[in-house]
Amino acid sequence: MLKIRYTEWDGSQRIKLTADQVFEKLSEYLSYTDDVQQALDWMMRQGFDWEGMQVLGLDDFLEQLREAMRQRYRDFNLNSALDEMRQRLDEIVDLERDTLEHGEVPPERAQVKRDFLDQLPHRLSEAIERMKSYDFEDSQAAGDFENLLEELEDISELEDFQRRHGDMFHGPKSLGYQDALDLMREMNQLKQLEEALSDGDFERVSLDELRDLLGPQAFQDFQTLKQVRMLLRDAGYLAGKEGRAQLSPKGVRRIGQLALRDIFQGLMRDRPGSHQVDHRGQADARPDATKLYHYGDPLNLDLVRTLKKALARKRGAPLALEPTDFEVFDTQYATTTSTVLLLDMSWSMSWEGRFAAAKKVALAMESLVRSRYPRDYFAIVGFFTRAIELKVKDLPEASWNMGDPFTNLQDGLRLASDLLRRHPSNNQQVIVITDGQPTAYFSRGRLYCEWPLSFGGISMRAAQETLKEVERVTKRGITINTFMLDDSPSLRAFVERMTRINKGRALYTRPDHLGEYLLVDYIGKKRKKV
Repeated sequence: MLKIRYTEWDGSQRIKLTADQVFEKLSEYLSYTDDVQQALDWMMRQGFDWEGMQVLGLDDFLEQLREAMRQRYRDFNLNSALDEMRQRLDEIVDLERDTLEHGEVPPERAQVKRDFLDQLPHRLSEAIERMKSYDFEDSQAAGDFENLLEELEDISELEDFQRRHGDMFHGPKSLGYQDALDLMREMNQLKQLEEALSDGDFERVSLDELRDLLGPQAFQDFQTLKQVRMLLRDAGYLAGKEGRAQLSPKGVRRIGQLALRDIFQGLMRDRPGSHQVDHRGQADARPDATKLYHYGDPLNLDLVRTLKKALARKRGAPLALEPTDFEVFDTQYATTTSTVLLLDMSWSMSWEGRFAAAKKVALAMESLVRSRYPRDYFAIVGFFTRAIELKVKDLPEASWNMGDPFTNLQDGLRLASDLLRRHPSNNQQVIVITDGQPTAYFSRGRLYCEWPLSFGGISMRAAQETLKEVERVTKRGITINTFMLDDSPSLRAFVERMTRINKGRALYTRPDHLGEYLLVDYIGKKRKKV
């Protein structure tokens, strides 16, 4: 009998990540930047939680490294690190002096050599270096010095290390020469790892050193983090260009799906698009609903229910079907809509998370239309000092425009109208997401930008030219619905003038509720009778 034992998560279990899990976390970081590489770097640096399990980031490993260094500072001191080597040199010098004093060395030569030994530098490595040219009289001293000379490079490095960092080691345990060397090498390895992690350079990180210095758990955690980038690339979510990560077409689509899911999660139980209207457009079968067949209905037969009804009425063979046995799938009739979403990309949209919320909605709407209303036309226009059409592939990395900070709603409406003219339908609408009244406009082909008359005020000429464009759009039968992310009196007053002309609707909402209001409104309009 199979037995399964459940244990509480304690952080030591091996985390098995999937590309979808990792990409979902990356999409959250993309809400705050227009740069995929920057979002990826943030995620790799900060790590992330997944259903109670934590994937450690580079910053977590940096903190572990720094704590390992701090612990060594607290535990050890280097006050006696070179005592052993200095004692060896002193013994060599004493042997040589004894031979000079009592051996058969000519007095004048002995005096010259004593003077040389008296003038040895205090720094141990310099004294050893100086004695390399010394011609010993004592053979044992000469042999001992050759052995000591093999330590010169390590002694010199340890002296430099002690000079730079010795005061930082204030622990109770004094280290001897060999232990001090080991500590120096460990600290150097920790420092090199710290530099590599600070730079985000995974290739410079030695996994063996990481395991030796931080333990097997850190080794395992780092391997988990290291596979994150590989998972995203292998799954086709990321593409590379000159060493920088970019979203692939699959990644762009997935961003929209995640944005749509986040907005509708728990908001609507039934799937969007299940609605009836008075006029009959193209119909789709609903597999979740059936009804009794009536003459004239599309014969989308539910064979299972039909046979069950026939068997319930009369068992046995042959099976005799009657008209009352027929069960057909219900149908839904979708209105076709042409929609252009106008996305304010002016500088003020950088405040309070407005642009991140608006971009998320744009991605979600694109995903919604593509997956649920494929016969609808949907386009996105960004407007700042001028207006541009935003392609879906560019949307995840789109950002508010600091270089062109004005608000040219007039040009946005003009471009939206041109796009709708090329994709006509009986239901045409422009959805405007903005946080400010117009401050730029075109007149006779020339661009004009003007600041409001006062803080929170209005730019009169820009407003007038924009309202003229609203009138032109209205004459073409296009509805303008406006979602305001700011409730300033000047913006409200301007939008009210727009709605009086166009008869569209206006709604003020906070950025965190924008998606719910806008997408539910879009689907609600699809469900209305037309």
